[in-house]
Amino acid sequence: MALSGSETMDRDEPEETFVFRAVRIAAVVALYWFVSITMVFLNNHLLDNKDLDAPLFVTFYQCVVTVALCWLMQLLSKMCPQIIDFPSVRFELKTSREVLPLSIVFIGMITFNNLCLKHLGVAFYTIGRSLSTVFNVVLSYVILKQTTSFRALACCGIILGGFWLGVDQEGMSGHLSWTGVFFGVLASACVSLNAIYTKKVMPALDGNIWKLSYYNNINACVLFLPLILVFGELGQLVKFSRLTDISFWGMMTLGGVFGFAIGYVTGLQIKYTSPLTHNVSGTAKACAQTVIAVVYNSSTKTLLWWTSNMMVLGGSSAYTWVKSLEMKKSPSTVTQDSAKEKLLSGDKEDQGV
Repeated sequence: MALSGSETMDRDEPEETFVFRAVRIAAVVALYWFVSITMVFLNNHLLDNKDLDAPLFVTFYQCVVTVALCWLMQLLSKMCPQIIDFPSVRFELKTSREVLPLSIVFIGMITFNNLCLKHLGVAFYTIGRSLSTVFNVVLSYVILKQTTSFRALACCGIILGGFWLGVDQEGMSGHLSWTGVFFGVLASACVSLNAIYTKKVMPALDGNIWKLSYYNNINACVLFLPLILVFGELGQLVKFSRLTDISFWGMMTLGGVFGFAIGYVTGLQIKYTSPLTHNVSGTAKACAQTVIAVVYNSSTKTLLWWTSNMMVLGGSSAYTWVKSLEMKKSPSTVTQDSAKEKLLSGDKEDQGV
């Protein structure tokens, strides 16, 4: 998708050009923050429903909404091609089979994301899901045989230190859920696996991120059905008193819309800034999200608890900076692949959140 507007302006008005670009960048970053933070709190509300303990169904429904929105965007793209740019996607069983291994990892990623959020809450979510970068380094070496520089490994060490300090401080406060931490670690591993398998699958999808989203979510819709039955969530749905409540389905649908929108605003932020700026923005957003959650819940946190968050966010930012410097020393093709990888996988951490 793309925003309408001219890419060039009169050269006699450089000041206006600068203002226009600055306002556009500020608007795109603000939109990314709004969508991402709202999605986290909205999903936390849906998953924290005491009357319906069915996280798999919630995630399944969001996948259904995403598929429906892909169909809608295709239709709108045909009707208004100058305003909305969305690829025409036709379902092919052969392509679906090729994407299936990635879809299995995708299901694990969004499910464990939601389970982590359900058990840990928004305030500790950043810590609970902080090991994605570490797993990315480990799995890249194990699967792809790619080595990592000492400076990048040092950044991972800071992240690990912040994670353990955060777990220790949350445990001392009496609010730690080891189940949530377990799901957070699994989600982090799946995020990294998703990035690796995405690079392998993209050639079958012509390198198009929206085709990937379409096939991933269609496969997920099918694969979630037996899981919902096996884990007994169908019985939970039958007993749920608000199953015919329009407001409940409205909130569920809104969660799916925000899940779809995060891919759009991520693409916009990278398009109008850069992959590095996008990652810095994501780190700052995570910090703001944590502060908002603590204030909203009227929680009291220790200095060491806040230190653990700063270590995780600082280590993640430093890792991004180190990798950006390394990419500048590499051929342009490597830089382009790395930038694309950030678009394809970096904000999948937010999906299902």
